[in-house]
Amino acid sequence: MNTTRKISAIVPAAGVGFRMNSQIPKQYIKIGSLTILEHTLTKLINHPQIDSVVVVINPNDELFNTLTIARHPKIKVTYGGATRADSVLAGLTLLDANDWALVHDAARPCVAMEDISRLITTVINTQRGGILATRISDTIKQAYPDDDNQIAKSLDRSYLWAAATPQLFNVAELTSCLQQALQNHVAITDEASAIEYCGGHPLLVECRRDNIKITRPEDVALATFYLTEHNLER
Repeated sequence: MNTTRKISAIVPAAGVGFRMNSQIPKQYIKIGSLTILEHTLTKLINHPQIDSVVVVINPNDELFNTLTIARHPKIKVTYGGATRADSVLAGLTLLDANDWALVHDAARPCVAMEDISRLITTVINTQRGGILATRISDTIKQAYPDDDNQIAKSLDRSYLWAAATPQLFNVAELTSCLQQALQNHVAITDEASAIEYCGGHPLLVECRRDNIKITRPEDVALATFYLTEHNLER
């Protein structure tokens, strides 16, 4: 088994985050003295198994280079495209085809280091791609497609998971699957969905529920609480 391949993180950070009602992209909102993006990148560059971190920014981004972390030796920067898939593909071009790409949302600063380690260990040991995810505990309702917000049925949550990040895949495989999906105009919401489109079955690795994605204004207060708790746990 080859376990010597490098692991490089890709952080797509080219979005503008319209749902945050902010004057700046959500990744640049501050929690304490650091931006959300800095909190996220600090986790990744401090993980001992991650060799480098590729940050994919918007071509019009004038904020990233003002951050101290932008000059960290592990950090590489490139420009993203119109969609997440385009941005991840841009990051993949900087990596060796035989290596592993660990894709992580810029707006998930609360990911636990031990969960990243568990994902890496699982993928390396099985040589199969995988993602962090949480089991669904809520009752899930499916609505009718007529946009009337009427319940069509309840879904069996026994087999339902909420996908999170990081998601870890071989660079060549992920590149090929993203390219195929884009060429065929398939909607790609995360990296696992590209692998699934090509017939793959990524592994689910359970993570902590506080690995939230900051999407709306109220999420900032929750992330602030979780980050404070993480610091107290150390």
